[in-house]
Amino acid sequence: MTSSIHSPYLRSIFFSLLLVISCHVLTVAQTGSEHEPIRYIGGKHIDPFKHEAGLRYAIGVENIQTFRANRSHPELADNFGYTYSHASNLAYWNGMFYQQYISGESDEHVAPVQTMLTTSTDGRDWSFPQVIFPAYEAPEGVEIPEGSHGYMMHQRMGFYVAPNGRLLTLAFYGHTDNPFRENGIGRVVRELYKDGTMGPIYFIRYDSMTDWNETNTAFPFYQNATDKGFLEACESLLADPLMTLQWYEEDNGDDGFYAFKKSEQAFNWYHRNDGKIVGLWKKSYAALSEDGGHTFSDPVKVPTFVMSGGKVWGQRTEDGKYAISYNPIDQTQYRFPMAINTSNDGILYDNLLLVQAEVPARRFTGRWKDFGPCYMRGISPGNGNPPGSDMWMSYSMNKEDIWISRIPTPIKYKVEGDVKDDFDNMTTGGAIKDWNIHSPAWARIELIQENTKNKAIKLSDSDPYDYARAIRVFEEGSRVKASFKVKVLEQAEADFEIEIADQFGNRPVQLIFDLDGQIKAKDGNSLISLRPYQKGVWYTLNIEENTEGLGSYSVLVNGEKIGNDLSAAVAIKTVERISFRTGTYRDLPNRTTPNETNDPPLPGADEKQKESVYLIDNVSVSTSH
Repeated sequence: MTSSIHSPYLRSIFFSLLLVISCHVLTVAQTGSEHEPIRYIGGKHIDPFKHEAGLRYAIGVENIQTFRANRSHPELADNFGYTYSHASNLAYWNGMFYQQYISGESDEHVAPVQTMLTTSTDGRDWSFPQVIFPAYEAPEGVEIPEGSHGYMMHQRMGFYVAPNGRLLTLAFYGHTDNPFRENGIGRVVRELYKDGTMGPIYFIRYDSMTDWNETNTAFPFYQNATDKGFLEACESLLADPLMTLQWYEEDNGDDGFYAFKKSEQAFNWYHRNDGKIVGLWKKSYAALSEDGGHTFSDPVKVPTFVMSGGKVWGQRTEDGKYAISYNPIDQTQYRFPMAINTSNDGILYDNLLLVQAEVPARRFTGRWKDFGPCYMRGISPGNGNPPGSDMWMSYSMNKEDIWISRIPTPIKYKVEGDVKDDFDNMTTGGAIKDWNIHSPAWARIELIQENTKNKAIKLSDSDPYDYARAIRVFEEGSRVKASFKVKVLEQAEADFEIEIADQFGNRPVQLIFDLDGQIKAKDGNSLISLRPYQKGVWYTLNIEENTEGLGSYSVLVNGEKIGNDLSAAVAIKTVERISFRTGTYRDLPNRTTPNETNDPPLPGADEKQKESVYLIDNVSVSTSH
């Protein structure tokens, strides 16, 4: 007996299966639904061999180091000399930024670990860190459970501004090496007051998979507090499903505390225009909630967002659009660069751009100390709104230093028209409009009043393992005329390097105010001397570049052509940014640099080098094709 598709019975089955398959394909492909809550449509991904990753810059981003670890001189850092710093959080309350982070002696998930707090009124100058949750000490007679080695802190949520205006800070105590679930102890809370003081520490929730309670832990339960406003703030937090879902990974809620029990790692969220809430987690997971965050759809992996073990941060920005920041590479040990993309509707994202492209040397080795800027966290909904329209994010660098980013909105990467920056209409000590700034604690960048008539950008550098860098994006073109002024105030260990680059970070034009007193330029593969310079004197430099063919450029200093028809260092199509840097170009660490090593600290890591100081002014750039 033979059969074929012409059989009515088989034909019915065939078309039924076809309908099921078609419906399944249509459902899976429904972008914006629970099957694909978000999608990156830009198509551009990173070049893994460069720190700038072949990406364009989000224009005007300011990166500021808020804490620099120092083992030899604790008085310059945190009074402890700890070199593991990670998992920072951010809030803004009563005119003040609050940034907290966990701090360990040298290694991740190894005791002792405590939580630190630093504050700032403007996001640039930060207070000396103070302990807000100390390393855990159990009550007398309470022993460390079998299989654990000590006590630690873990951070998924840092702050809560309650409806009654109180500011709470929180952290989680657990056991090393794995503080989660049955190895957890519980979440602690205390209040931060306007005058800078703090209330007592309480447990707000004990780990539901354990028998910990106020009889066998180091701090009382929050319900024993007598401050009614504090109690009201705690109750509001416990009733907030979105805030508390950040806790799930550490606790799991065996007591039924969480309505949604399929959470992945490091939850954060934003509200879409259509009323739905988008949940984001590590490793590209996303989900939707239609009931205010009480429950979410099953988290699904979104393959167009390439990421790994670092956190992801998404939010609605002040301009009514959306942004998601993450490390766009599936490689946990090498978490760079820190990028961002944007969306008009919170569903379709485009334009993968740089927020932080720098990867300074890791000065101290330690367990699980991954390279690069990672674990970014912005200000959660309800936790404050700083003045202006900027987006703010906190993050760690190499898991040893803490930084903050100020990202202007709308987020853009293109410039149209000529650049003419004399800085005289900008505020001294404030934001340097449209400039991308990398400003370590020991290599600061600031806008100064040089004299009664002139303002300039000041780049100082006393850091042996990092540099100050200022970048100005200009209109993309194949023919460029750039003019700027440079003054060397002090020069010791760090030279001053100027480069014009394309959108991928290739550097056809390279100039140096070298340590030997000569202005030098790259001529193809050779570095040639152009003329000497003196400290304390303004020099006006003009560069004319033509990218046609292999590329060439000319250099004038104070109107004198001293470099004519120099060969470009690399051939490119167009250029779009100029960079000023106090030190040499770096491309290490890279993706092959050994990560899990046990090396001594880098030589001189804790000592300032003799300071170099440079000024730049009157930056003008015009382009054509």
